[in-house]
Amino acid sequence: MAEIKRLHMGKAQCAIDLGDGSERGEYVDQDYILNTLGRPVRAISLMTSYYPLDEGFPKRAHDAFADSNITFQWDYPYDDYETYKGGLIGDKEAEPFNWMRDVRRHGMDVCLTITMDPHLDDKHIEAIADDLATFGRVMLRVNHEATGDWFAFVKRASYEEVAAFYARVCDIFHERAKNVKLILCLDGFKEPGDEKLNMEDIFAEAIKKTDIFSIDRYMSLHWGWPYDVATKETKNYYREKVENIYNNGKRASKRFETVAGEKRVMVLSEMNADGDVTGPYEQCDMLKEFCDMVKNDEEKWLDAYTFYQFRDRGRLGLETEDPNNQNVGIKLPLLDTFIEIINDEYFKQPIDIEGDETIPVKLRWGSAEDSDGVGVEIPVEDEPVFFEAYFEDELEDANLLMEINDRWFYKAKGVKFVDFMPAFFGKNVKGKNLTLKIFAPPATGENDATQGDDWRENYYYTLTKLPKIRLEYKSVL
Repeated sequence: MAEIKRLHMGKAQCAIDLGDGSERGEYVDQDYILNTLGRPVRAISLMTSYYPLDEGFPKRAHDAFADSNITFQWDYPYDDYETYKGGLIGDKEAEPFNWMRDVRRHGMDVCLTITMDPHLDDKHIEAIADDLATFGRVMLRVNHEATGDWFAFVKRASYEEVAAFYARVCDIFHERAKNVKLILCLDGFKEPGDEKLNMEDIFAEAIKKTDIFSIDRYMSLHWGWPYDVATKETKNYYREKVENIYNNGKRASKRFETVAGEKRVMVLSEMNADGDVTGPYEQCDMLKEFCDMVKNDEEKWLDAYTFYQFRDRGRLGLETEDPNNQNVGIKLPLLDTFIEIINDEYFKQPIDIEGDETIPVKLRWGSAEDSDGVGVEIPVEDEPVFFEAYFEDELEDANLLMEINDRWFYKAKGVKFVDFMPAFFGKNVKGKNLTLKIFAPPATGENDATQGDDWRENYYYTLTKLPKIRLEYKSVL
């Protein structure tokens, strides 16, 4: 009988999340992303807007106001993200819920951004809290970049009102949806020599009530996109030294702690260098330089950053969107750099052996940085020609996330066969003992309220048998 070990997936020294869909690009399904990257990231960041009292909503802004004369991305009456169709609208079979289910089935956490009208009453916020109850350990970013002047919520309310609204959202979620952690995204320091964060006094109560601190930091950005082209003659872009961006974030994290009175999680919710400004190769260099600074800093102030984003209609993605077909991505050099970074041990969630195990075994999925699985040792005598798994009987209905030889694979409910050979192309594994690691994220993408008192944080699946492995070293003929 194969030797089976109990595994625990834990927290990376600095986690990496990935933006998927925004005003700049469409959502890309997680099967495609997993097969492109070869491994899951910690969380997928989804961008939405909720202005249910506005004329035109819940149509997306660029559809609702297609005849308007728009000359800047944020000139629509409400923000041009995919609209959040839950809340008091109540359609949980629409977006972003289908995306959220897709993300969680594939073993990643949901980091959801919602920009919303700060004049909404508590019933709307309570409904959103109820919406998110089944989606596990969600990170929720409400009205991000709140000290800016471009989003619709700051054009219809004072900064004091925006700050008070955020604090009220925290109160409601902390009471009603404890599985959700709130992210407050401000601007950091306006000038390098400032002692206080930009609008610190206004947002002091929000800082004290939030669960996670954040700033968005682009090392370069063409904010005039898509209404002009970044050239030496235009002005709607900037480029900053990587060191300055890094130091601003680090100083901001310390100041957040001072205001809050305690250390909390610090993230950069949007981070990249815009290829419109740097070109494709310096874009890679800047991201690599930033990550090297994170790794080499002994103070370890940054818990995670979100790369913005997977596929982009401009040059803020790992792929550009084919202008002829939004479902086709064109690989950029940054993709290989990003794959290298997410495979660095510093940025990977560690998987530790916790002891011997037997089948059947109850697996727990808490989050992408707190879950229990099993590992099965498989000796490999020679270079595989066929290495595949068959899922028979009750295993056919299992939803599994698996890793072997540093390559991750997903098996959806109803799938009977997975080909592991992509993990071996160009790699010498002759004579090695490999471990097939198996985890079981929620099959529907949502947690099950019948599974116990901890159902909001944990999902359980009983693995009653192992897949049948076919490992052969010669071709059929």
